[in-house]
Amino acid sequence: MTEDWLMIGKIVSPQGLKGEVRILSYSDFPERFENAGKRWIAASEKDEPQEIMMLSGREVAGKKNLFVVRLEGINDCDRAESLRNYLMFIPTSDRPYLEHNEYMIADLVGCNVYHQTTGKLLGEVISIIAAGNDLLEVRNLENNEIELIPFVEAIAPFVDIKQKRIEVTPPKGLIDKWLEIEPN
Repeated sequence: MTEDWLMIGKIVSPQGLKGEVRILSYSDFPERFENAGKRWIAASEKDEPQEIMMLSGREVAGKKNLFVVRLEGINDCDRAESLRNYLMFIPTSDRPYLEHNEYMIADLVGCNVYHQTTGKLLGEVISIIAAGNDLLEVRNLENNEIELIPFVEAIAPFVDIKQKRIEVTPPKGLIDKWLEIEPN
């Protein structure tokens, strides 16, 4: 796939019997799932996205970053189920301007996370969890364990989206087992 597309979410399941789908948002802009208009979907990042019209959408109450949307031509549960795990995109030309140290969730997912002091590869960002401060959900590549690392400048002082690289300086005790350091 070309660099012309920005991944904004993933269809995670059907919703009800009339063809609506639940989408996990990778975007900080809820209007992308609430306002009708053109979107593009693809079975994987490697496939060229196909245009589809989003007719309506709403956030799921109490579930941050989860939306229910109605897509044109998707009118029953079976058709909605066939879209499970499809990715949703917008053209990169629709990307908003970001200030220094602001990042799109979709840009952070897939980044490799390194311990800044030792240079050790700790894992890969698989998700961002919105909290008081966002948390990087990092999967250790050696043992598949998941760790949450606060995404604040003091702990993640180096982010290079082009290189898909984040360097962290976690406080003692946060990921010591990944570094094979005995906590005091």
